[in-house]
Amino acid sequence: MDALTGESGTNWRNLALAATLISGLALTGCQTSPTAGFANIDPAQGSSENISSLTSVINSDPRNPESYNVRGSAYGRAGKYRDALKDFNTAIQLNPNYYQAYSNRALIQRGLGDQQAALADYNRAIQINPNYDAAYIGRGNLYRKAGRTMDAFNDFQKAIQLDTTDPRAYHNRGLIYQSQGQHKLAIEDFSTAISLAPDAAEPYNGRGLSYLALNQEDNAFADFNTAIRLDKKSAEAWANQALVYERRGDKARAAKSYAEALHLNPKYQPAKDGLARTRTS
Repeated sequence: MDALTGESGTNWRNLALAATLISGLALTGCQTSPTAGFANIDPAQGSSENISSLTSVINSDPRNPESYNVRGSAYGRAGKYRDALKDFNTAIQLNPNYYQAYSNRALIQRGLGDQQAALADYNRAIQINPNYDAAYIGRGNLYRKAGRTMDAFNDFQKAIQLDTTDPRAYHNRGLIYQSQGQHKLAIEDFSTAISLAPDAAEPYNGRGLSYLALNQEDNAFADFNTAIRLDKKSAEAWANQALVYERRGDKARAAKSYAEALHLNPKYQPAKDGLARTRTS
């Protein structure tokens, strides 16, 4: 989803921003906006009250790079990317070896559409700290969206070899396995992601699709239903549930679920196509 973090062992860890798990397959392919990268953290951390409090901290100690890094994270959660970028720039100016700030700034660069700047920042973070798992995961997401699948796989693999507890590494490696038809390996990775983030809907969507590819329809249906329970606004989950209904010949329920998916995301093509197939006159 790339974590925006403060330095480990500090009082600011609870302000870390985690990036959303990114889906990329035909049916589950979430079309995320930049703000989705900050979706799985308490929105209050991006509130004006919290930002005001962090500004007071900075005013009392304007040479502390960590304070800028934390406020930049809060700005990022609030969708104020230009303000976040300024704070991460200041943090890096104060501490040129602040690898967390480079990785955090990379996420903002991605949100602003500057993929080359994001890549440069991830590379710099890894150069400073070759064991920083969050930077590998962030760079892997960048590579995967650019179609550099093997480079992405290698970065997710590296993060996992570093014993990361970040579910995104497993989820995104699972997506790559899935795209290659290696569904058993994909299911293992999605299951690990679920164990690390049981309240995230996306790994259930991913695992459900691999179960479906292996004709384990009941397992797939259970996963899609869980994804809906966790995120009722997931158009992908509703469309996936509808697909199972459609496979079972229940066009009425399928059409209802496809319609809900389309209500949530009017541009979601799998829902449009599914509703056209199942809607009765």
